[in-house]
Amino acid sequence: MKNRWFIALSAVGIHICIGSVYAWSNFTNPLKQMFGWSDQEVALTFSIAILFLGLSAAFLGHFVEKHGPRKAGLLAATFFGIGIAGSGFAVVLESKHLLYLFYGVLGGIGLGVGYITPVSTLVKWFPDRRGFATGLAIMGFGFAAAISSPVMNSLIGSVGVSNTFYILGAVYFLIMAFSSLYLEKPPEGWMPEGFKEKVKAGKAKPSMDLSQLTANEAIKTRRFWYLWMMLFINVTCGIAILAVAKPLAMESIGIDQAAAAALVGAIGVFNGLGRIGWASASDYIGRPNTYTVFFVLQIIIFFFLPDVSVKWLFMGMLIIVYTCYGGGFSCIPAYIGDLFGTKQLGAIHGYILTAWAAAGLVGPLFAAYIKDTTGSYEDSLTFFAGLFVIALAASLLVRIDIRQLREKNAQSIYPSITEEKSTI
Repeated sequence: MKNRWFIALSAVGIHICIGSVYAWSNFTNPLKQMFGWSDQEVALTFSIAILFLGLSAAFLGHFVEKHGPRKAGLLAATFFGIGIAGSGFAVVLESKHLLYLFYGVLGGIGLGVGYITPVSTLVKWFPDRRGFATGLAIMGFGFAAAISSPVMNSLIGSVGVSNTFYILGAVYFLIMAFSSLYLEKPPEGWMPEGFKEKVKAGKAKPSMDLSQLTANEAIKTRRFWYLWMMLFINVTCGIAILAVAKPLAMESIGIDQAAAAALVGAIGVFNGLGRIGWASASDYIGRPNTYTVFFVLQIIIFFFLPDVSVKWLFMGMLIIVYTCYGGGFSCIPAYIGDLFGTKQLGAIHGYILTAWAAAGLVGPLFAAYIKDTTGSYEDSLTFFAGLFVIALAASLLVRIDIRQLREKNAQSIYPSITEEKSTI
């Protein structure tokens, strides 16, 4: 029997590797200086990678369920490793289109499969602490940039851009491959040691899912699309501010470049802390309450942020936004398990991550559009507050759906469902 904490460690290993995509900006200036490419041309590499993350997560989610986490993890390691190492080949040939193919398309496919594989596995290994387990893995994704950025900078300075890609590709492949080899689903009906006895004694409750649906059944439900909309809005607004955090802070509260850069670094740390913190909290207050808190907080913050001139308050508000941004990612897999069961959790998670792909394109472009048309980033904040009102409405509509399904389950002729008391 595998140790579930080593399963969790393996999941973190995979996510730390693929999360290095958030450190892509380390390559921006070197590529511009070497080839004279524009900011937009270099940034398109990152956008393509995020797009293919969402697409591959959606289309290969069924592969994860059919072939298991080990094969899916090895597939992710192969695509991501080749994508990163191949980027070095593209640099040698001075071809941005090859860079788009290797880093954007192949690397993006590795990103998508690598993202959903360990998360869907962890949910099944931690029936007692779903939120904490998924938050742990996705925290690795959030902290990856802080770990990989100094390594990338050091390598670029010492061995050059192409060799940096070769080295990183090989290292990422090895870490992801070894981590994948340990991944495995738990036996059917498995519970952690001592947990079953606590359940029998009434001292603990197992995760009781509202339903057990396939991915294709899940996308036909209203609650799937409510979750999709909630994630889309949370990511759109968060990633838009992430893209302009430095100039926004300088423009709004007049801090210098060094202080703005430090703020961006702090945001990255709290993005990671928010992933484990909010996901763990959701095990106690419930996923519906967690998302409602996300959106209420951000409606207030985005509405008042344009008028805030006190530096510590402005920074504190941005930090709260980014804990919610990270928490939105980490709580979604556990929420999916609550609403749709673990039958095809990886595939359903993959479908919902298309919201991330769409948001990755829409958010930064919208923030740039507002800047170009109004001359200020601040005007976009009020619009985002309005979007969060829509997200809040979706989070409340999910509750109605949950209540209706509970009532339907209570009327079922099946005793196992009739006696169900959901912990959602």
